This record gives sequence, C-alpha cells and structure tokens, in this order.
Amino acid sequence: MKTPKRFTLATRLIAFSLTFVLCFGIMISDLAKAATGNGGGQAGQGRAKKLSSDLDARASDELVKVILQLNNKPSGQLNALLNRNGVHVRASFRNLNMQVVELPASLAQTLADFDEVEYVSIDRPTMANGHVSATTGADAVRNQTITTVSPLGLPSTKSITLDGTGIGVAILDSGIDPTHKSFLGANDQTRIVFSKDYTGENRTDDPYGHGTHVASLAAGNGRISNGAYIGIAPNASIINLRVLNAQGQGSTSAVLSALDWLLTNRATYNIRVANLSLGMPAVDSYKNDPVCKAVRQLVNAGVVVTVAAGNNGKNSAGQKVYGSIHSPGDEPSAITVGAANTFGTNARNDDGVTTYSSRGPTRGAWTDAAGVKHYDNLIKPDLVAPGNKLLYAEAENNLLVAQNPWLDGGVSPVDNRKMMYLNGTSMAAPCVAGAATLLLQLNPKLTPNMVKMILMYTAQPLSGYNMFEQGAGELNIEGAVRLAKLMRTDLLSTTLLGAPLLTTQTLPAQQTTVAGNTFKWSGGIILNQNYAQGTALITNYQKIYGQGVLMGDGVLMGDGVLIGDSTMLSSGVLMGDNIITSNGITISEGAVFCNSGVLIGDGVLIGDGVLIGDGVLIGDGVLIGDGVLMGDAYVLAQSAAANGDNTSGMDAPFDNGVDYLGY
Repeated sequence: MKTPKRFTLATRLIAFSLTFVLCFGIMISDLAKAATGNGGGQAGQGRAKKLSSDLDARASDELVKVILQLNNKPSGQLNALLNRNGVHVRASFRNLNMQVVELPASLAQTLADFDEVEYVSIDRPTMANGHVSATTGADAVRNQTITTVSPLGLPSTKSITLDGTGIGVAILDSGIDPTHKSFLGANDQTRIVFSKDYTGENRTDDPYGHGTHVASLAAGNGRISNGAYIGIAPNASIINLRVLNAQGQGSTSAVLSALDWLLTNRATYNIRVANLSLGMPAVDSYKNDPVCKAVRQLVNAGVVVTVAAGNNGKNSAGQKVYGSIHSPGDEPSAITVGAANTFGTNARNDDGVTTYSSRGPTRGAWTDAAGVKHYDNLIKPDLVAPGNKLLYAEAENNLLVAQNPWLDGGVSPVDNRKMMYLNGTSMAAPCVAGAATLLLQLNPKLTPNMVKMILMYTAQPLSGYNMFEQGAGELNIEGAVRLAKLMRTDLLSTTLLGAPLLTTQTLPAQQTTVAGNTFKWSGGIILNQNYAQGTALITNYQKIYGQGVLMGDGVLMGDGVLIGDSTMLSSGVLMGDNIITSNGITISEGAVFCNSGVLIGDGVLIGDGVLIGDGVLIGDGVLIGDGVLMGDAYVLAQSAAANGDNTSGMDAPFDNGVDYLGY
C-alpha cells in the first residue's frame, strides 16, 4: 500500500535523476521544465520545430493536405504563398484560427517558417475506434427529488426523471440511422435535432453502422425488448455530426469542421456534451495537435468532451502495449475512456480492463531545434467503462453487419428494431458521455472539469490494473449522481479557492452497491503525471475546477519536489507520487507500478520499445499497424465467436415488436 504525500521526497527524485543523467544524459532542470508544461522554445533548446514529423518525412514533390495553425493574421508574404499556383486553401475554421491547405510537400517547411504560423501538420486520416444501464448504476438514479431555491430565497422540492432531458449530446461519428426506434422521444418525434455531413458523401444516415450504435449507448431509449437496450441518457437531444464515411474513415479536417460548428452553435441546441468515438495517430504533442487544440477550446467553452482511448492495447504477439493512446484521447482536458469487460454480469466484482483497450502514457511529442523529441507522457485513460460485446442499435443495411453477419444480435427481423454487437473503447466513451449528460441535467452549473472530477472521484478502482490501464477506475453513475446532487448550483468563476463546495456538512458515503456488490470510490483524480486524493477535493472548491484551466495545472515541480500550487489547490489535497497498480480499494492503495519521476522527463527516461513493467512501450507516437488505426470491427472480427475478449457479453432478449414506454 502506498500512502500519498503532499511532498515527494527530494532525495528519492534526486537519486532517480542522477541515475538517468548517467544513463541518458537527462538533467534535473529538464525534468522541472517538462513538469511545468513548458513546450516549444524552452530556454537552451532553441525554437521548437513547427513541422510535424510525419509531414517532414513526405517526398518533396508529393501533393499533401495540411492543417495550418496561425497565431496572428497572415502577412502579405504568407498570403502570397497561399495564393500561388499549386497551393490551395481548401477550408478555414473561423473559431479555431486554422486552415486546410493543399500544397507540394516541398513548401511545407517554407510555410512553417512564417512567424504568424504556429504549427503545420498533415490532415491525418481518422477512423472509428456495446445490460449497461444496470451495471453502471444509471438505472439506480432515474428518479430524483431535487431542491431549488426561488429568487426570494424560498426552497421548494420537485421530482424529476434523470434521463438527459434538455441536454444536447453531439455525436461525431459515421452518422445515425434516423429511422431507428431507439431515437424517438416520448412524443414519438425524433430526438435527432440536427444532422450535418462533413464527409462529402451528402448523407447523414449511417451506412457504416458505427455511429448509430454509439449514439444509442449514450442516448438510446428503452422501447425495444422492454427496456433491455436502454442508453444512459434516453431522453437527451442528439446532434448528429457525420465525420466518418461509408467505410468508417475520415480526416482531421472533417473533425475540425465539426468542432468548429459546435463552437458556433452549441448554445442553439444546448450542447453540453460531445462524444468522439474515433481517433488518429498521436504523433504531435497535444500542445501542437490541431484536434487536441480544438477540443481544448470546446472544453474551455463549457462542453464536456468524451473520447475513446483506442483499441491498441496489445500487439500481434498478445503482449500488453503501453503508450498507444490515440489523438485526441491524449488531450488533457478531454475525458479519455478505456474499455472495461463486465463479463455480461451486472455485479462489478468480476469486472476488468479489456486486453485491447489502449494504455498510457501518451506518446505525442514535440521536437526541439536540436532534433530531440520531448514526449508528453501523460497518464491516460482517465477512467474505463463497459465496452466488451455490447448489444445496441443497428443501422439499416450497414457495412459492418454486411461484412460480418454474426454481429447482428438476432433481436428483431424489423430493420428499425435490430440490435448489433460491437466491442471497443468506442462503446465505452458514449457511456461516459451519457453519464455526463445526467450530471448536467441534475446540475447545469457544473463545469467540464467538475464533471470530470466527479466521474473520477466516484469511479471504482479495478483490482490488478494500473493507472495506465484504468485511470481512476470504472464508471460509477450511482455515485457520481449522488455526489453531483450535493454540489452547489451557484458556483461562479469568482468563487474563492477553498470555499464550500457541497450544500451539506455531511459527507456522502463513499461507496456504492450494484447488484449486491459493494465497492469503494476511488476518492481521487488523475492529474497529468500523478494523482491527488482527499475529501477536500469534494468539500472545498478548487480553482482547477474552473473553465480555461487544466486539472493538472494545480501540480508544480520545484527543486525536484512535486507540490500543490496553493493558488489552484486548497489545503487537504494530497499528492500521490507513484503510478499504482490497484488492489481494488481506493486510488492510492495497491502496489507501485512505477515512480512518477520516470514520467516527468522528456520521454527519453522511458526508453522507446523497452519493457515497462509488464508490457512493451510504443515509441515515436507510432501505433500498431504502421499508423493505421484499428476500428472496433477489427477487434470484434478477431474472435470467431464474436466475443471480443472471448468472454460472455450482453444477453439478447427477443423483441416482441411492441414499443415499451415504461423506461
């Protein structure tokens, strides 16, 4: 058992540092710089390279599409370059200060050399990466009694159904089948309130089959088979932003277009949550990755962004793989979700992390003027949620089922009532998106960082899995709703550090019972390269819960010691200085997997390809399959029994064809 400390022993870190200086030439000062988040242009390293490594490697005569990030208005010289023969501006994102430019690769460095250019990277390909309401605790919180206070200070109570009513959830995926019964509201009208295509195929339905399944996990109703396939937030409004085509493929620019639209239109549809069950190679540091930066902007604007961690958790030899988190799952402000295996039971004492779920640390990197790579090495995912062999909505005539007929669950012969099986972190992410929707319906004043804190603090640490595999633990909606219900609803950006966060002096019982199995909450949160714990996280307002900051901003490193920034974190918040393999109790209890001092360096400390604990570390941001992401269909198709991790999944109760309205 490891007891977290507010101050890491200086002697321990110095000893680690001296060891690494001898082995790798890493200086203690470099560790401090990395810990404080300084990126390109660090003193002594020269100007950071502004061209992504995969773009730099392209042949000079090759025509490439790039994402151009600007830090100022283009000068006359830059405009001249953008308007010359052979160079074409294909799209501009007004909220993001970015453009899509097509040009010969030989001009990429010239483009990057302009002072008003912040970074240039390739328009990378994007690909897709399913009893859930019972095992996550969502069924236990449907009926709520809440107290409100009138402008005159008079309290009143009312009963509500916690189902996502009034909250908009954006699904960035392969489209949604609008005819499926799962997306009807209580008035028999569709809850898909807006649809837009960014693939160029001029359709917003789901010929691939991925997005419909994802959307139904987050917000599908319970009309089919007497509520057997109900989603987490079954009455939420759904915004369908189609960024993956009929083959389940897309591009960085398509995702940026959708995120740009969200920034403009989020208030119109009260979009408080966006789910991205997709990914692309995490080549660049999150500080330079255009999608990560757009996600950050959306989170800063008040939208919770849930992202699939990826499905690259093992290699062809069956070994665990570390360092395989996708972009934008490597963005600190996003809630990055790995896949848990429930083994088809509602009880949680048998749950584990799937073998294919991508593990941290994140391996996006930036390169300094001397050509040295500096890796982000953040702890991800943030938590895990059910993702193995889940049975949810099947889009009509979709490609996944056409190529793999056994994916159909045999629930109904009627097209708009069919259900299909899928595995992956793509299925886990919308479970968390649905959970966030419920929290925001209950307390609309919650910021994205507060939602993230609540979900991590109440998560269940799974025994035998380390933080790179599960983050804070498995999603626990019962605990999250109970805690959110006690949170103040009058929080503002001016709320003082350390101010009371709860409306009561009595702490909630920090444990949850699901299907007769009782487990403790993690009692802590992941903070970039370490963790924090303590009841002060829920009793006192922390400045890291505000908008426009990262939760990891509250941790500094000074003179080799991890400390809490007293302007961001109140007293009583304890810092943990190790990566823990959990014993299934709280976030801090278990065996030490590795020291966080190993992460704080620039990535050379964790040698590329070297065994790390019980697996292999991926270096240089390269994913399995030469950078081609494996979608959920790949994970599922590897098992002839269609069982993902070769375990039981959801049962498939047959549908009688009559809409069930008692959900």
